[in-house]
Amino acid sequence: MSRSFVLFSTFCFLVSSAFTADVRLDPPKDLNGYFPFDPPTSLEVWKARKEEVRRRIRVSQGLWPMPTKTPLNAVIHGKIERDGYTIEKVYFESVPGLFVTGNLYRPANPKGKVPAVLFAHGHWKDARLTLNDAPKVRSEIASGGERFESGGSSIFQSLCVQLARMGCVVWQWDMLSDSDSIQLSPEVVHRFAKQRPEMNTTENWGLYSPQAESNLQSIMGLQTLNAVRGLDFVLTLPEVDPDRLAITGASGGGTQTMLLSAIDERIDLSFPCVMVSTAMQGGCTCENSSLLRIGTGNIEFAGLFAPKPQGMNTANDWTKELSTKGFPELQKLYELHGKMDNVFLLRGEHFPHNYNAVTRSAFYTFLNKHFKLGAESPVIEQDYEPLTREQLTVWDESHPAPKLTGDEFERKLLKWLRGDAEEQLKQAAASPEGITGVLRPALETVIGRSYDDAGTVEWELVDKQDQGDHLAMTGILRNTTHGEEVKVVWHYPKNWKGRVAIWLDDSGSAGIASDEVKRLVGTGVAVVAPDLLFQGGEPVKQTRVVENPREFAGYTHGYNHSLFAQRVHDVLTLVAFLRNTKVGSHPSPESIVLAGSGQSGVIALAARALAGSAVDRCAADTADFRFGKVLDYRDPLFLPGGSKYLDIDGFVALNGGQPLRHAAAGKAAEGDLVDWLLQ
Repeated sequence: MSRSFVLFSTFCFLVSSAFTADVRLDPPKDLNGYFPFDPPTSLEVWKARKEEVRRRIRVSQGLWPMPTKTPLNAVIHGKIERDGYTIEKVYFESVPGLFVTGNLYRPANPKGKVPAVLFAHGHWKDARLTLNDAPKVRSEIASGGERFESGGSSIFQSLCVQLARMGCVVWQWDMLSDSDSIQLSPEVVHRFAKQRPEMNTTENWGLYSPQAESNLQSIMGLQTLNAVRGLDFVLTLPEVDPDRLAITGASGGGTQTMLLSAIDERIDLSFPCVMVSTAMQGGCTCENSSLLRIGTGNIEFAGLFAPKPQGMNTANDWTKELSTKGFPELQKLYELHGKMDNVFLLRGEHFPHNYNAVTRSAFYTFLNKHFKLGAESPVIEQDYEPLTREQLTVWDESHPAPKLTGDEFERKLLKWLRGDAEEQLKQAAASPEGITGVLRPALETVIGRSYDDAGTVEWELVDKQDQGDHLAMTGILRNTTHGEEVKVVWHYPKNWKGRVAIWLDDSGSAGIASDEVKRLVGTGVAVVAPDLLFQGGEPVKQTRVVENPREFAGYTHGYNHSLFAQRVHDVLTLVAFLRNTKVGSHPSPESIVLAGSGQSGVIALAARALAGSAVDRCAADTADFRFGKVLDYRDPLFLPGGSKYLDIDGFVALNGGQPLRHAAAGKAAEGDLVDWLLQ
């Protein structure tokens, strides 16, 4: 018996700590979970984490790479002059054919360069255009939320008017389907509930379809894109100071405030209202997208803005515990930067969900302090005469509303976004810099793990049987970093020659009984066959989803990895174990090869793409599979973002120059599989 066999056998007897269940067997996390934030131990640690989370936001929003910034074709018209400020009507195209609408408030006599504020709104119907009735306003005044009967009738006009009077330019735009944004309906944007068979196709698909999710196209992503382009628009105005740019908003507008502040370095001050919380993260389809909050949440999103000035508030809603859960951690992060005074919390748990006059006053005062506007502090809002819907609306006879709306517009918009991304990504895949700088970080985010983050793995032997020329062993690999487990079956030859083959089969570890495995073992190759997540029993036909009855993938995959990604994680766990575990002077295997076919071939290809040179050779038979052909978001092979990054070809590109035997549609593998693995 060889010395290597004895040492490897000893290695296989190592027993880990007591049994711990795989965390992935718990019910999937949803938007009502708990999302704490652990402050980093150093700025160096935070720098890496910040980049990772910012990339996750951009990827999830369909902004990696950023869609081509086409001409805005901005139209500004209908100026209305008031005491100390003006209001204008604006529309522009964030991408060709997608119109962003809103009002532009400016100080009447700006002195030099002035600050600009972007104002995003949440779920107030026709927010920019609607005036509250008198009983509603009087109720708000009685509760202490508002001060004036006239000015209190619109929280949106109130904020814009006050800021313009303080010397700021204000851009207040419509969220999709609200006010003058008419190209997508509220039923699609906010109330989507059931998959639409006519929009669920491999060509000319619509939002929420598996194809849209596979291309990371979502309502939330479109709104984030509109926010970026809104900032582009504001910076075209000659009086705007590019070094004093702020954004604020409440509820869904608070979500947009956090996201734009997190990903766009041009923002200098942020004030997200009633959304920064360790609790509910945003309940609407316009506030969720696949991949967005896996392993992170709104507190950390707010933290990405540190150390720049940032304020927030609480109310009697999901933010009510912020002062003790979340805000102290943000203070520690700001303290780490030496800027603890730059983060501010207004306590308002006695008010319901709001952006009332009390909260607005806190924002004005915070902005006045950090942008040095020279107003008397604290800033108290003044009354004004609000404009009517007819005075504010963007569309009129001279400026007609776009005719392309509904399903036809939806399909055309997504087709343009898909084509633009594909063109950019093909260029990226053509160069080593593009592969390492664009494709690899994107696909690591899509899968949710890099090989460097595979984790620490321990082994427990469950059973061992002598089969004459080899040992048959069953055990459990425990990834203690990620709280995951993988059952594996080994066939270990007594004449082991230092090579291990990872054998992936759609039946799981049962695939180790194949003739190819017997041949490999006979040549001295150790073969390990895992039961990837939910393998080893009846095949999974539909994956789990959260309890939310609405058929939107983002409610599940915005908080949980897809089953496909989790199975790739299991393969990376196995590779990391083989590469990093040593016993005495015995090294890890001299070489590792990986093979898979059917669904397992796609998993093998993706795992090798991320593992790189840690796997010496890979044989992946993916047949005619394409992520773009998956038409059920509960399919075990569904992968958010899987199609966007050049589909299967993107994973092939990541394999680089590493030995790869890829059998795909119209491309048969050459030569015998076992002979190729033995090279």
